Amino acid sequence: MISIEMLLLPPIAFLIGIIAAMVGVGGGVFIVPILSLIFDFSSHQAVGTSLAAIILTSLSSTIGYWRQGRIDYKVGTLLTVTTIPGAFVGAYLTTLITTRALGLIFGLFLILVALHMTFRYGFHELQSLRTGKSWHRKIVDSAGLVFEYDANVGLGLPLGFLGGLSSGLLGIGGGVVVVPILHLVMNFPMHLAVATSMFVMILTSISGVITHFSLGNVRVEYALLLGAGIIFGAQLGTCLSKRTSGRNLRRIFGIVLFLVSVRMIWKFL
Repeated sequence: MISIEMLLLPPIAFLIGIIAAMVGVGGGVFIVPILSLIFDFSSHQAVGTSLAAIILTSLSSTIGYWRQGRIDYKVGTLLTVTTIPGAFVGAYLTTLITTRALGLIFGLFLILVALHMTFRYGFHELQSLRTGKSWHRKIVDSAGLVFEYDANVGLGLPLGFLGGLSSGLLGIGGGVVVVPILHLVMNFPMHLAVATSMFVMILTSISGVITHFSLGNVRVEYALLLGAGIIFGAQLGTCLSKRTSGRNLRRIFGIVLFLVSVRMIWKFL
């Protein structure tokens, strides 16, 4: 039976979908605390249900970015080779370990990434890490805008495992890790990093949900109500992303990531 509180989920999810699609994250960093604090979910159920909703976020966002022609399918598909195993491992680890220590470490790491994305502070050594196997890529979007870059797949693929691991373990979709990997390490333009991240999250989230569903951690009715709002919000988010400059998009992502990091650290403290 649907309660009055549950009817609040679609409009809340609509706002989450806008932000998530615009900056390339799944939205789990907002969904998990809402389910935990307002609806009294256990941490495992909040993570599993969040991942189920994120599948719809990533699907809706991918459709929007597919129309814009801004997804690098070749590199994105290859990246799932490491994110999918990471998601399975992360979901399984929820049965073995507490996430407090990992959440604190992960939150501090994300603050450093957020500072760099916002102010270009720190991580200058990443420029020197762009070595090894690279693929020259040329993407022309639906408006005729050309994106040309050398994708550092040699370094990005191993790091993709962390994106999948964070997705399955923390229920956050993995975009908070995948977008910085694509942009900072693999040399993607910010717009393509956001779009490709949503594409990668489809299979990554599904992988985590399969394990969580088998463990009884997915509340389907809540996931569907969240999805009802998210799919429409994500469409609006992809449109807003296209109209935002790469520099401003990077800063918005950094600010969102910083807020996410602070919330994560506060939660685990």
